[in-house]
Amino acid sequence: MTIHDFSAMKKKNNPIAMVTSYDSWSAALAARSSIDCLLVGDSAAMVMHGLRDTTQADAQMIALHTRAVRRGAPDAFVISDMPFLSCRKGLHHAMDTVEVLMKAGADAVKIEGLAGQQEIIGHIIESGVPVMGHLGLTPQSVHLLGGYKVQGRTDEAGEAVRADARSLQEIGCFSLVVECVPARLAEMMADELTIPVIGIGAGAAVDGQVLVLQDLLGMSVGHTPKFVRKQIAGAELIIEALNTYVQETKTREFPSEKESYA
Repeated sequence: MTIHDFSAMKKKNNPIAMVTSYDSWSAALAARSSIDCLLVGDSAAMVMHGLRDTTQADAQMIALHTRAVRRGAPDAFVISDMPFLSCRKGLHHAMDTVEVLMKAGADAVKIEGLAGQQEIIGHIIESGVPVMGHLGLTPQSVHLLGGYKVQGRTDEAGEAVRADARSLQEIGCFSLVVECVPARLAEMMADELTIPVIGIGAGAAVDGQVLVLQDLLGMSVGHTPKFVRKQIAGAELIIEALNTYVQETKTREFPSEKESYA
């Protein structure tokens, strides 16, 4: 897959299926599936490292996971998140971060928000690096937003999101993630933009979906966002398997003669 396939899939009304991946084993499994592309999200800070939010991720963390994903899925299209404040410390810092992520194996980077970083986003694209935008609920701004809340509910707020989306398209972003916005707003954005709009908590009338792998596999414990559909009860299956292993070990049923060396 290349950035041109994103627009081609939108034109053909073929929804894009994207999922997060943070390590080699999950990337290898995704590569054997029909998943279209992989996102090395800054959500790795929470999912893989147990940190409180995505602001704890830095370039080294994202690069570490990007390298692992690239090893597991050498032919996949991989997008890596630009971490918290990476586009707010000036052009040189932003480009250094982009360089680190691209050399780690990313095919593109994803940048949250627009205000105050239009020129930097434009420069990154002009430098030959594809950029995926991200609007609506931007988790790196969770403290400013007052929590993980649906965005764009009012007409004024919705128009602001739409205006930012048009600007990101004009700057040259090849696609756009829209998170936690009313379904009707996301549908209007998908209709008016020529680039694909990939939703997460944004309804079905968009050009694709993205979910955290651990969420869709039912691996997460605790709160599950409303927009997540668990495809399997992964946590329960793993706990059951571990308990079976413990039981078979304690009863010496494992290992059997077949699983032992003569």
